[in-house]
Amino acid sequence: MNDQVQRKKFSLSLLLFEFRNITGNPYVHIFGIGLPVLMSIIISKMLASQIPDAGILSTEVTAAVLGIGAMIPLAMILIGYAATYSQELEKGIPQRLELFGIDPGMSIISRIIAELVLQVCAFIIYFAVAVLVLGIKAPTVQGVIWYIVCIGVLGIISFGLAHAVSMIFKKFGIVYCITMMLYFCIMIASGMMGISYDMLPSGIQAVSRLLPTTYITRDFADIWLGKGYNFMPMLQAYLFTGALSGILLLFSLKRNARKAA
Repeated sequence: MNDQVQRKKFSLSLLLFEFRNITGNPYVHIFGIGLPVLMSIIISKMLASQIPDAGILSTEVTAAVLGIGAMIPLAMILIGYAATYSQELEKGIPQRLELFGIDPGMSIISRIIAELVLQVCAFIIYFAVAVLVLGIKAPTVQGVIWYIVCIGVLGIISFGLAHAVSMIFKKFGIVYCITMMLYFCIMIASGMMGISYDMLPSGIQAVSRLLPTTYITRDFADIWLGKGYNFMPMLQAYLFTGALSGILLLFSLKRNARKAA
């Protein structure tokens, strides 16, 4: 009984430790909260100067806000988590935690929960600005559920990819460079940088179709408003990126296990 109580308290302490690690990372606040809010405001103002019809403008602003929202899990997890974890690996912190009897699986679960809590806080801030300042259209219940599911799965994929890249390279400088390049490449290919999918070269469009963020940026306004939508291309993109992230994660775990042996 006492052992169970100690474990419970120990897990809470670990969770708070991981949460402090995340919130202390400046990349999370700059790229995960500040940049999406700033970009949504700037792009909405640009659209307002180009579209005189209020109804069409509201729909386009809604589409832009939903698309830019996909930056939050990419920035906070793909960049933020990778930056934090790679620094820990450089300093040997995971090995020290294991010496103190902390199970690696418990550590990963604590990281995921901490990331989830911060993601929720970031989206509350983001959509508060979108509703109060930008006036996006009200969603259907189904649209909100689908958005939460799609963003949540994107966050899981980003976590697996960030963890894999960190474990493979284990150096903050290299990991940060790779994840930052992936972040901006994904944003450009998905049409988040002011260049729409239709304006991209055919070769980049082929890559774009493999990214879930392309469909969130381009099509999610229809789902948000409850219109009919063919989910198959989006599902295929999620399966592809999920499989790629999973393969890299398994490779990094096996590679790390061989080195430890």
